[in-house]
Amino acid sequence: MTESLIPTGLSVYQFAGFQPGPKLIILGAVHGNETCGTEALQRLNREIDSGEVTINKGTLTILPITNPLAYQFQRRHGDRNLNRNMSRSDEPRDFEDRVCNVLCPLLEQHDVLLDLHSFQAPGIPFALIGAPNNEGEIEPIARAEQEEVMAMSLGVNRFVEGWLDTYAQGVQDRKARGVDARVDYGVGTTETMRRSGGIAVTLECGQHDDETAPQTAYTAIRNTLAHLEMTSDDKPEVVSHPEVIRLYRVIDRLHPDDVFTKQWLSFEKIDQGAVIARRHDGTQLVSDRDGWIVFPNNNAQVNQEWFYLAAQSNRLD
Repeated sequence: MTESLIPTGLSVYQFAGFQPGPKLIILGAVHGNETCGTEALQRLNREIDSGEVTINKGTLTILPITNPLAYQFQRRHGDRNLNRNMSRSDEPRDFEDRVCNVLCPLLEQHDVLLDLHSFQAPGIPFALIGAPNNEGEIEPIARAEQEEVMAMSLGVNRFVEGWLDTYAQGVQDRKARGVDARVDYGVGTTETMRRSGGIAVTLECGQHDDETAPQTAYTAIRNTLAHLEMTSDDKPEVVSHPEVIRLYRVIDRLHPDDVFTKQWLSFEKIDQGAVIARRHDGTQLVSDRDGWIVFPNNNAQVNQEWFYLAAQSNRLD
């Protein structure tokens, strides 16, 4: 890659209302092949410029393309996964380090984050929420109720919790196998926002190529602005019967010849005892309870997450 092709900065758009209010930041294309958020934010940008949408309160910051190198090549990452290891670097070694040095201070200047993503396998949209209020080491948070209400205002009915502590357990499993891994690997945009005292929700808007995903992202944006009373739109209704699923285990691929027993869909229901996959030595991976398989990745690399297991949660009852 020639030096001239490497992006040298981020495009950041900001709109300030005359009345005081929240500081909201919305991200698209944290992963470069997840473009529904980009399309939705570019649409919003045009509508604000034309006067169709007006920001009356607070400050809105949008980054339609958060990882421009990955976006340029329409792939998940540039040099590495931006959303698994987010922190400042005094000596940036790769493109994502340089993005983090701009993005982390931006996040810390805001109160609320909406991060727009999409996923590989077919499935319905869902929102990822953080932990309940706690003072633990992995994911301390004191504003969980506000985050939950925001998530339930986005326009989706499925919610997923348990990401970071499940991933942290996966890191411990890797260390036990002698793989160099850090617990902080797994920290992305939402975790960075929560660590600075804000609230954050990731919305997975549908499959990458789903034609409805950009509209799902746009609806969530407008609903968030209305929920925070930053526009004159009526407040959106909160979901009355949410489906909440908790991730509880991540399984890594250990060998290139590890294979699934079938073409699993993300959030496909599985029964206790179901054979999900087989290791290259014939060992069967069996579900330990009724639940779901989440984020199955046929292209997972060795010692990277292959799939997650999830169970029913009563978190938002």
